Amino acid sequence: MTGLVTAAVGDALARWLDTEAATRDRSDHTITAYRADVSAFLYFLAGYWGGPVAPVALARLRQADMRAFAASERTRGLGPRSLARRMSAVRSFLRWISDREGIDLSAALSIRSPKYTRSLPRPLTPLQAQDTLDRVGAHDTPWIGARDLAVLTLLWGSGLRISEALGLNGTDWPFPQGLIIRGKGQRERQVPVLPVARDAVADYLRLCPWGHQADQPLFRGVRGGRLTSSAVEGAMRIARAALGLPASATPHALRHSFATHLLSAGGDLRTIQELLGHASLSTTQVYTGVDDVRLMAVYHAAHPRG
Repeated sequence: MTGLVTAAVGDALARWLDTEAATRDRSDHTITAYRADVSAFLYFLAGYWGGPVAPVALARLRQADMRAFAASERTRGLGPRSLARRMSAVRSFLRWISDREGIDLSAALSIRSPKYTRSLPRPLTPLQAQDTLDRVGAHDTPWIGARDLAVLTLLWGSGLRISEALGLNGTDWPFPQGLIIRGKGQRERQVPVLPVARDAVADYLRLCPWGHQADQPLFRGVRGGRLTSSAVEGAMRIARAALGLPASATPHALRHSFATHLLSAGGDLRTIQELLGHASLSTTQVYTGVDDVRLMAVYHAAHPRG
């Protein structure tokens, strides 16, 4: 960004990111994405306006400038969901700098977010999920099959994100009945660990060449380092090809299946929200495919005056 923005704007961006990380508990991944989003916007403005971007220059931002940036990003191939996130980050930064610098950016901030259809992996049926686990466990190398089976069982049985499962360390074993997980935004939640998941991890550790070491990752790759998500995704890809499952049958689909199967069995949305670690109930509603009609049906069935 050197030469494209003034030091004042560069400093403002750094301070905004620090504020997001400290007061809104944003993850490192989110902060990195925000930096890229706003930097792309400032880079565009420098070329669009023909000079470095300074705070005083931001005062002339209008809806037309915001639309031009959005059009430029679409032309570069940015998808609707990524563009919506990018525009959201830009507006957040502009609101922040407007408050700090006393700049009226209401015209630019009035632009609407791009609309996109939220895409989520379709859940597997209970039978498909079980067949997938059985297929993954039948690896030519027994300890690798046991490892992948243990990881995927945690995703389906406890609703973990794949990053959360792979982030477990030797100190987390043996699992208690309620495992403390630190998820997105460093939010902590307690998730249940079914006996079948505990047994799967125990079988893996029994076969693992490195065994169980408290100061090492719980799930190991073939060279002994921390297992990567690409290795688990590869195992899932082989399993779904063998079973004739669609491309949507990913490791994340097992977490999605966890939520859907709980809901189908009578679980309530608020509990599922806590188990998944969602900050917003609306996210859980979309995630589990719940529509307003079903929500009202649950309400009328559960409320004392329903």
